[in-house]
Parts: sequence; C-alpha cells; structure tokens
Amino acid sequence: MFLKQFFEPESCTYTYLIADEKNHAVIIDPVESELDIYLKMLQDYDLKLLYIFETHIHADHITAAAPLREKTQAKSVVHRNSNVTCADLLITDGCIFQLGKYSIEAIFTPGHTNACMSYYLKEENIVFTGDTLLINGCGRTDFQHGSSKQLYESIHTKIFTLPEQTIVYPAHDYHGKKFSTIKEEKEQNVRLGQGKTEAEFIDIMRNLDLPYPKKIDTALPMNQACGQKK
Repeated sequence: MFLKQFFEPESCTYTYLIADEKNHAVIIDPVESELDIYLKMLQDYDLKLLYIFETHIHADHITAAAPLREKTQAKSVVHRNSNVTCADLLITDGCIFQLGKYSIEAIFTPGHTNACMSYYLKEENIVFTGDTLLINGCGRTDFQHGSSKQLYESIHTKIFTLPEQTIVYPAHDYHGKKFSTIKEEKEQNVRLGQGKTEAEFIDIMRNLDLPYPKKIDTALPMNQACGQKK
C-alpha cells in the first residue's frame, strides 16, 4: 500500500493519499491551498483518484473536494448528517469502500460534529480519525452540533475497541507529531486516557475555554458547498 501524509501549516491539517498496487487512490481531508501538490503527486505516480473522503465538515480550512472532483472525476464522500447536498455519496456507519485488496470501513464517530467519520483499514491496522481522536487530545465539542457525551461514546465504543496496535492518523496535530496508536491514546491521552470517566471528560471539555475559530464563518459555508467557489 502507498500512503502519503501531507501537512498544511496554517491550519495544521493532515491530508492522506492512499493507493493500491493498481494505482487506484483515495484522498482524505484535502485542503484547497494544497491542490497543486496533490495533483502533482497523482500525476507523478500515475494514480487514479477514486474517492475524496471528508472526516467531517471542517471549520478551519476550505476543502479541495470541488476542484479535485472537477480535475479527476473522483467522487466526494461525506456523512449524510452534513447537509452537503453537492457531495456524490452521502454515507453512514459501516459503509465499505474497496481499494484493490484493501477494505476501507467508514465508522460514524460523532461528537466533535454530528457528521464525523473515521476510516479504518483493517488489513494495515490503520485508522484515520479526523478530529474525533487527536494525538493526546480530541476535537472540541462546542459548535456544529458537537456533544462531549457523544464524543466520549464514539471514542470508547468505536475507536478504542480497535486492536491496540492500530496506528492512529488524525486530521490535525499542533506539536509536530504524525501518528499514534490506540494503545498510546488509551494510556496517555490527557482528556481520554488512563480510564477517565465520561463525567470527567465532559468536565474537561466544558472548561477548555477555546477561542472562536477564526475561519469558521468563511470555511463552513464553502465546505458545505464542497469548496466550490461561486
């Protein structure tokens, strides 16, 4: 399997390009400003992009879904709760996408937003968690129909039940870390690890006192239009 991790520094966003042995590919959480980098990679490696997966509707950057779809004919994929009517595929929990011999399972993991998806490659023990589970953290829950209770449940019943050696690739990291494992997050995550109870987690999230996302008023409308400029 071919796996490339890209990093967009302004929003600290990770994008992932995955390809099989027949050069069929998917991309996860592409950022508009990095479009030319993705297209060059696709061209250089002669990759055929099949799907554009969004882990959720991001509030801190504009998606590259629309221009990627236009240039590659790939299908854009979001959870049906997102209200993104321009997407090609509106999915729910348990949908399976084939990439050659690899199966990509879409796992509904709401809480950061009500439309969050994680994508699990069982054959490689890899999960792409979006903002649901970050390295030593998690996504905030104070906008976009977020719920701390729901996020706790999603992580403990959907993500922490994966094999402990599963590699965790998040949508963001603000400290230069590229990946983690389920075992490490269970043991070390300051918000969720070390057996923290749901009540403890909800209290932590309630007292984060985070600033209003500076790009949300621009990014959300654009991302609900698949990043399509009017």
